[in-house]
Order: sequence, then C-alpha cells, then structure tokens
Amino acid sequence: MRIPGLVVLASCLLMADSPRSQRDPQSTSERRSAPGTGQEYLGKFAGDWHVSKTFYPRAGEPVLVKGRCRQAMIHDGRFLQSDFIFDQDGKATTGLGIIGFEPESGTFTSFWTDSRQTRMSVRQSRDRFSGDEIVLYSRSLDGDGKESQRSKTVTRLEEDGRKLIHRQYALGPEGEERLMMELVMSRNASSSGR
Repeated sequence: MRIPGLVVLASCLLMADSPRSQRDPQSTSERRSAPGTGQEYLGKFAGDWHVSKTFYPRAGEPVLVKGRCRQAMIHDGRFLQSDFIFDQDGKATTGLGIIGFEPESGTFTSFWTDSRQTRMSVRQSRDRFSGDEIVLYSRSLDGDGKESQRSKTVTRLEEDGRKLIHRQYALGPEGEERLMMELVMSRNASSSGR
C-alpha cells in the first residue's frame, strides 16, 4: 500500500528537518555575533557612578552640573546601557545612552537621547578599537552623510577603573578641536564594576 509508505517517508522528512527547526530561523538572513574585546571593555563601565558634568561655552565661564549614572550590560553582554540623572537649578534632567561594539569591524556605535531635546545623537568609530579608549565621531541620521554638528568624543577608564572620563570636542573646518563638555565619573564605593 502506498499510504503507509508515505507516512514513513513524511516521518523521515520531519525527523530530518527537526534540527533545522531548532535553529534560530532569523540566523539564515541575519548572522548571530558574539561579544568581543569591545564588550569586555564596556563591561568595566558597569556600575553606579557619581557624575560631574562641565560645559565649556564659547564665551563665559564653564558650567558645572552634578548627577549620577547607572550603567549595565544588556542583551547577554552585547550592549552597555547608561542611565543619567542630572540636577540643575532644582530641575532634574535625564539621559539614556546605548553603545555597542562590532567585533568584525572593531568599531563602536552609540545612541544618546535626553529630556532636553527631541533628536537622537549618533556617534561611531572611524578606526578599530585601540584597547584603551573609545573615540567616536558624530553621524547624521538624515541619510545624506553630512554631519550637522561635527564633534568627537573620547572616553577612557582611569585610576584602575574607579574613574571614567568622557570628553566631547567640537571639530572645526580645519580639524581643530575645542573642548565643549567633560564628564568626570567616579565609581560609587559599593559598585562592583560588573
């Protein structure tokens, strides 16, 4: 009889297909990637921090604002999420940053949003990760490749991981740099760093 033969053939095909069905179906069009050296470096930023933010206007005195930040690795150690709260003149402002590292290219990409504005800030590495600091440049989301405000940020750990320094520079037409903002983050004594 043909029906039992078809049942046996169908059962064999289903069994042969079961390992395939257990795989991540999305991986056929979008390869999975594992964390790399950049994620290992970002993991050192995790924890609770006291923050001193200084703005350096073109004219006038620098403006200092105090705040706090909690940073944590998310999505199985693939991205660092940074949650900031600043207290200025009795008003709280908040900020949220996400940064990731692509092991294949050796570069970082970050996104920043805050309660002061409605646009996102996007920054990306131009060069491969050096292993001791993250250097990012502003990127436009307009798709035209132009940068609305050219800037560069440099972030590095100091004092054996107890201090995190983040500096943002405005870039002039000839490549000159002007310090616009500096975050000095000191790790809370009870914060472990992972």
